[in-house]
Amino acid sequence: MRFPDIDTPAVLVDLDIAEANIDRFQAHCMKHGLAVRPHIKTHKLPMLARRQLEAGAIGITCQKVSEAEAMIADGGIDDVLVTFNILGDAKLARLRALSEKVKLSVVADNIETIDGLSKFFADTPTPLGVLVECDTGAARCGVTTPEQARDLARYIDSQPGVSFLGLMTYPPVGQEGAVQEWLTRAKREIEETGLPVRVVSHGGSPGMWQAQDVPVATEYRIGTYIYNDRSLQARGICTWEDCALSVLATVISVPTENRAVIDAGSKVLTSDLLGLEGHGYVIGRPDILVEGLSEEHGVLKADKINLKVGERIRIIPNHACVVTNMVDQIEAIRGDYTLGSIPVAARGKVQ
Repeated sequence: MRFPDIDTPAVLVDLDIAEANIDRFQAHCMKHGLAVRPHIKTHKLPMLARRQLEAGAIGITCQKVSEAEAMIADGGIDDVLVTFNILGDAKLARLRALSEKVKLSVVADNIETIDGLSKFFADTPTPLGVLVECDTGAARCGVTTPEQARDLARYIDSQPGVSFLGLMTYPPVGQEGAVQEWLTRAKREIEETGLPVRVVSHGGSPGMWQAQDVPVATEYRIGTYIYNDRSLQARGICTWEDCALSVLATVISVPTENRAVIDAGSKVLTSDLLGLEGHGYVIGRPDILVEGLSEEHGVLKADKINLKVGERIRIIPNHACVVTNMVDQIEAIRGDYTLGSIPVAARGKVQ
């Protein structure tokens, strides 16, 4: 039995693979003169964030103030970008406190967010750097035209406590040319007003190997790449051998010759499909479909299931980022060797 000392279900992270993933993409970006600012939402582990910085990353990206607080608690991380509209006095007070510990920057796509930031940072000796979030086609947050980006940049520049830093986008997959055109126009519009655009931040794991195809960008934000998952393998971004995170599960029932049940359900594998059939890839058994999940059960199907009660399997999930947030700890391994448990410091944070 592999990993007999680890109770199931458990989330395994092979540090050899994770470190190789970090180094491979860092080398790719260094070759193309692009800074890397990894998003910690995937691993939520300060030790891996520090490893990313050691490899050459310029800082980290967080989605929440609480994530940033957890990531810097043990030191060694001093440059943080929070890519979320921060609203509400409680969060803004914590953001202000965070700014006194690290080099901090944030994003905004509306005046209301900027007004709140200005209120809480008006008396700081150094203004808070703010990037204008731009919707370059992914239809999430962001201003929708370069002209709106220009106007919001000017508004930031006019307010106390904040300083316009640049542009940020989460780009649509496979649209590098359109993203380059959009951001170039926005940069030109802003610079024509006399404001410098110091940072152009973009990125996402699905487009990682095309990062250089948006040359207006100065930095690339990337999260899932450190672990990879079934969704990225399906896109051809990585191989199964590049997937550092897997779920260790035990077969608890074999009711029929074509069906088995494991002790890993939606609470660990997640219900995310991301356009795929089934809920994960069973390592070494491509014929098995992870057909369905309830909270604690996973149902496996195959023409001949050929599994026994008590047998253990490993599953590469569809979406690694959500899996990490479901558990209090991961089990660190290197190949077949167990290293021990590591608390997921930034998981479950709601603010």
